[in-house]
Amino acid sequence: MGETLTIVVVEEDRDRAIAIVDALKDSCACEVFVIGNASGLARRIAAHAPDIVLIDVDNPTRDMMEELTLASGPMERPVAMFVSGAAGGLAQAAIEAGVSAYVVDGLAPERIKPVMDTAIARFAMVRQMRNELAETRRALEERKVIDRAKGLLMKARGIDEDAAYALLRRTAMDQGRRVADVAEALVTASGLLG
Repeated sequence: MGETLTIVVVEEDRDRAIAIVDALKDSCACEVFVIGNASGLARRIAAHAPDIVLIDVDNPTRDMMEELTLASGPMERPVAMFVSGAAGGLAQAAIEAGVSAYVVDGLAPERIKPVMDTAIARFAMVRQMRNELAETRRALEERKVIDRAKGLLMKARGIDEDAAYALLRRTAMDQGRRVADVAEALVTASGLLG
């Protein structure tokens, strides 16, 4: 995220919104947009492409959680939600909707910056874990395809596993492609030839 943060504040009460904006301007370099009601929340948040979303509500509803899921999905930005009281199990729904920080007992101006920093840090950590998981899954799928391609080569050419991998690697180098791509092409061609 850049030096100047783009922040969307979702707050229905005009006076509270002004107090939140003032507190934000005092605590960080930011551009703040206020959304006064939750209707069309996902679309309205996306229009501003914020670095973080701060939501201050007395009692979040299931409908708001659904809108929030659309607004933050798939985990595009950190969201900090400030609620007045424990909202009967909605904390779990908020986390599932992509909320990075769920703060009970409302929003106090002196808590905005630390909560915002925490939400951003937590969001970055979760995003990194998701990226690592996706990379691991991709590598595992590539490994499976390479193993299938080696099996096809071993059967067709009567060679051992090391020789099959060496052939895949040599072919990939000759064609300027990745081993996984050559293996995928071999497996696909084998499937077509039956």
